[in-house]
Amino acid sequence: MAEFLLEIGCEEIPARMLTAASSELARRVGDLLARERLVEAGDGASGASVRSFCTPRRLAVLATRVAAAQPDLEEQVTGPSSKVAYKDGQPTPQAHAFAKKLNVDIADLQRVTTPKGEYVSAQVRRKGKSASEVLAGTLPREIAALHWPKSMYWRVRGETFVRPVRWLVAMLDDSVLPLAFAGVNAGAVSRGHRILHTAELAFPRANAYAPELERAQVVADPAERRARIRRALDDAAREVSGARWREDAALLETVVNLTEWPAVVLGNFEPEFLELPREVLITVMRDHQKYFALEGASGELLPYFLAVLNTDADHEGIIRHGHERVLRARFKDARFFWQTDQKIPLKERVALLKAVTFQKDLGSYFEKTLRVQRLASWVSEIIKQSGMPIRPGVVHKAAFLAKADLTTELVKEFTELQGIVGGLYARAQQLDPGLRPEAHELIAQAIYDQYRPESMDDAVPRTIEGAVLAVADKADSIAGLFALGLAPTGSKDPFALRRQANGIVKIAAEHKLPLPLSGLMRDARSGFQGSAAEAKFMPLQECQQALQSFFRERLEYYLREVRGLPYDVVNAVLATGADDVVDAAARAEALAQAREMPDFLSLAAAAKRIRNILRQAGEKGLPSAAGFEDLPSEAGEARALRAQMKSAVAQADAARERKDYRAALLALSALRPAVDAFFDRVMVLVDDARLRANRLALLQGLLNEFSTIADFAEIVTEKS
Repeated sequence: MAEFLLEIGCEEIPARMLTAASSELARRVGDLLARERLVEAGDGASGASVRSFCTPRRLAVLATRVAAAQPDLEEQVTGPSSKVAYKDGQPTPQAHAFAKKLNVDIADLQRVTTPKGEYVSAQVRRKGKSASEVLAGTLPREIAALHWPKSMYWRVRGETFVRPVRWLVAMLDDSVLPLAFAGVNAGAVSRGHRILHTAELAFPRANAYAPELERAQVVADPAERRARIRRALDDAAREVSGARWREDAALLETVVNLTEWPAVVLGNFEPEFLELPREVLITVMRDHQKYFALEGASGELLPYFLAVLNTDADHEGIIRHGHERVLRARFKDARFFWQTDQKIPLKERVALLKAVTFQKDLGSYFEKTLRVQRLASWVSEIIKQSGMPIRPGVVHKAAFLAKADLTTELVKEFTELQGIVGGLYARAQQLDPGLRPEAHELIAQAIYDQYRPESMDDAVPRTIEGAVLAVADKADSIAGLFALGLAPTGSKDPFALRRQANGIVKIAAEHKLPLPLSGLMRDARSGFQGSAAEAKFMPLQECQQALQSFFRERLEYYLREVRGLPYDVVNAVLATGADDVVDAAARAEALAQAREMPDFLSLAAAAKRIRNILRQAGEKGLPSAAGFEDLPSEAGEARALRAQMKSAVAQADAARERKDYRAALLALSALRPAVDAFFDRVMVLVDDARLRANRLALLQGLLNEFSTIADFAEIVTEKS
């Protein structure tokens, strides 16, 4: 068995694309080796032990236990039908052509019976190809098929990759494979660090890849770079008494993908800049300079930062001084914008939104502000009527000011701070003379949190007022863009509508907002009534159906990926209703618990059986009665089941009324003995029409009761 190395060297790959591309390349190579029978069956999940490497300048995989050649393959090849291959017992020209094609004697042809009839076939032994031949012929297609958010054209039109390819390494042990891609022929020669090791680097064998690159000052394994960076950050932070670096997983992943030989330098800035809000300082350091902030023991920001370098240590401090100078200039800009923006209060900036376009067909942000304000008031009223504590006046005021920060210089310069800047300015300014301090703070928090959550890992708005504002803002965008026919398709979602819908679902679930999604979307669409955009909208019913399917997918994703609920539980719950997020989540949690009970699993199996019986009756045109009757000829097990149903259904209905779905499921599970007895002793589809219709009515009623919480037939059981 051999080891196979593939390295694609190119110009710097964007950090945000590197991790996914590296994983995809490893998967593709593993699948290829398994598909082409170059690894023994069972060698890993994908058929091969494949290790991936990546740096900004390279993608690489190292596969172990690769066969030098494919094993010979014995296979039965089917040819023409016997009627075509033989006439009057003699082989026809078609039979001779088939035998010649397979290089077998005509006498060796066999007759086989298939579902389509009798055909001729032959046993053929195909000699396996060498690994070198297979990989050289198939790998270029796999490399070309890598998915990139954006690609570049160069050399020949139609030939694309994320960045121009500069070198290729393809080796099987110590042999170079005759592989070519993007006009570059593979060899055994790579390149080390762009600055620290400018000489070319030759690998003696495939398994020398990582050690040789290490000597050329390239850490090829991203996990090792991550560990080195964390250690260096810890060491540098210790230089400041009582300090710790601010943990930031996303930033850490970015600097891992920006470096090949990482080092960390500690810098500082003037303490006077700490007068700026920490959100502004962290955004400047994190998003614009890729610096880690330092915090004190109480979480306060310190006038220091940590920069991750892609070079050796900064012994003379020249690099540190350069970073400090750049950061100082950025902080001065931020302070100037902060002070300048304060001269125009947020409430005066709302009118300026008339000149800021939300979407070319949906109008300006001023128009969006008025729509969101109206929708948020509608949502506030629903929540208030449900008995939940909410301050509609706070929501109304926050919605009016929410987008005003889009006209500020600070947001124009640091777009990542939209919403956050509005919240900070709202807190710093006098909004209304008679506004109470607690209301003032709630308005500021709602504006600050309006874009949350930005992912399923992000926190939802802190207050219910902020939650309502965030839901109304997202719903307005989704309703308007769907109505224009701009729904997400495949991997394309330019308006981030999936993210916004995920946000609505998560907010509703975690704040327990009693919001019907269909009503929310319908009212959001009505906000565009009378606008120029309305003439371009698709029909309401068509749009509502698309939105219903869209939100069902988002709710399914939330319940499965965030709540961690089994797929069959989620399918069962959503089959009986996906409009109320809170209710669906409660039913799913209860069902997941009940699923562990033996009685419930038996009922789930019975539900499948009931559905099948009712389906068979429908296909045969056998009607059911309007309701179950206590017929003299009816079996005792049917009467007993009906009697126990009345008691169990009464208990289940009472539990459902108070939203105690676990108790409702327990009540229905108590029917198991009666259901088992019924199916053990009673035939449903009997010849007696009246008796058959009576029993079908009983089963239909039972299935209807089961389906009030979930479609039990969707639950996977041992008998499924």
